[in-house]
Amino acid sequence: MKKKYGVFDIIGPVMIGPSSSHTAGAAKLAKIARGIAGEEPVKVVFYLHGSFSKTYKGHGTDRALVAGVLGMDPADDQLKESLKLAKMKGMDIRFEEKDLGDVHPNTVRIDMTMADGREIRITGSSIGGGAVEITRIDDDDLQFSGNYPTLLITQRDVPGVVANVTNLLYEEGVNIAFMSLFRSQKGRDAMMMFELDQNVSTAMIDRLKKVPSVENVRFIPLSSNVINYPVL
Repeated sequence: MKKKYGVFDIIGPVMIGPSSSHTAGAAKLAKIARGIAGEEPVKVVFYLHGSFSKTYKGHGTDRALVAGVLGMDPADDQLKESLKLAKMKGMDIRFEEKDLGDVHPNTVRIDMTMADGREIRITGSSIGGGAVEITRIDDDDLQFSGNYPTLLITQRDVPGVVANVTNLLYEEGVNIAFMSLFRSQKGRDAMMMFELDQNVSTAMIDRLKKVPSVENVRFIPLSSNVINYPVL
């Protein structure tokens, strides 16, 4: 059977830069990382693996990654000025080459430090055409695309937690597009991941945090908010 293609399969993502994988995908990865952190970091170390580490300056990967942590989309006209904008904000930025193991060639680990001293590590890959996969948050292995509002819930691996969480989402009228459960060992910590059809309210997140055996709730919204920067 002949494969069908959509318009975005043909022309690729709307973006600034020479490469969908090295520019658009990099910006999307870093913007998701900022969403997971919940705020703009004061310090970021980008550990670049494989192809990213060899061509990141020539393909604008460095500027794209910084643009992402500043909250820019891949098509933002100011992406090419992101390094200057980060410097104006006093953000400490560093790039290092690093072998991250058996991962996609276009992989980066983003180590972020927040103003309150919190540290968050996000690993993800740009897999082509502007598409990305987040594969690790801190010490938790997982996999999601960032194409949907995403709810990440760390829990103790005991009966009833998944049912309690899904019932709350049902009560809120939230539809689940995809759901996955990750755990390292029976009876220990586990993570639920929900890719949703809509954003959830702050009140809903607060209710989820109160579910017995839930230890942490992270929500990465799908946002089109525009962040305005001074024209350079």
